[in-house]
Amino acid sequence: MASERASGVRCGFVAPAHLLASGIARLPQAWVLALGRIATAVLWPLLGKRRRHAATNLALCFPELDERARARLVRGTVCATVTGVFELLRGWYAPARALHGLADVQGLEHVRAAQAQGRGILLFGGHIPHSELCARLLGDALGERVTIVARRNNNPCIERLMDEARRRVFADVIGKKDVRGLLRVLSRGGIVAYSADQDFNYQHAFVPFFGVPAATLTATPDLARRGNAVVLPFWFHRDEDGRYQLRVEPTWSGWPNGDPAQDAARYMAELEAVVRRHPEQYLWVHRRFKTRPPGEPDLYR
Repeated sequence: MASERASGVRCGFVAPAHLLASGIARLPQAWVLALGRIATAVLWPLLGKRRRHAATNLALCFPELDERARARLVRGTVCATVTGVFELLRGWYAPARALHGLADVQGLEHVRAAQAQGRGILLFGGHIPHSELCARLLGDALGERVTIVARRNNNPCIERLMDEARRRVFADVIGKKDVRGLLRVLSRGGIVAYSADQDFNYQHAFVPFFGVPAATLTATPDLARRGNAVVLPFWFHRDEDGRYQLRVEPTWSGWPNGDPAQDAARYMAELEAVVRRHPEQYLWVHRRFKTRPPGEPDLYR
């Protein structure tokens, strides 16, 4: 029961939260996006730290923009991030009929080709607020649930709520640092949505992202090799009319090439090209450049 204890803590709000989230997830898409705009306006004064992170990142990555243009971009990315909370609920709770026809999906043939070889698939993407919804939409298009990699929440009740919701629609949920769990799913031919574009202070190389040295995980090619998996880039964005555009691409030519730093740099270059098309939809509120090369100052003071 939702009122039972989770890790010794009573979680009485879990059942009502599931009901509320289920109701929001069934709203028409236009209403969900409107809720995101309203929530952004209401929460704006409380999101000062996230706004500052976004402003710092965008000043570093788009120096060619004037102050007014960057302010609009900050507003847009904060709105996309807040709206992403409602899109999470869509991805977790919406019945299939509510999502039917909401996405255009390209590149399923690359997934099928990898499956025909009996190999697992590592869908290599980036941190976009509607990532989990798009993983759900891809699974619906495939007729097969996708596994996701997710950071565990430190609050046991919130973690229970999120884990229960995710397991409604995904084949499995793997912790961010659960390498064994990831390899186990890949080795049995599973499809895993995976992103390695946030700041990493371990197993990383400093490679350019929008011209700024960014600590980027170098272990992905090795994980794919150990799991006998094919790495397929997985990109997506939301159009102005609320439709989602999903695209699975073939593995990049010449990737991996055996040099971990060069492979990480290629990933960041490919991601940058995608983000530049819809920059407000990237998760700029994260401290992407938190880890600095030796001797360089903190960028988020």
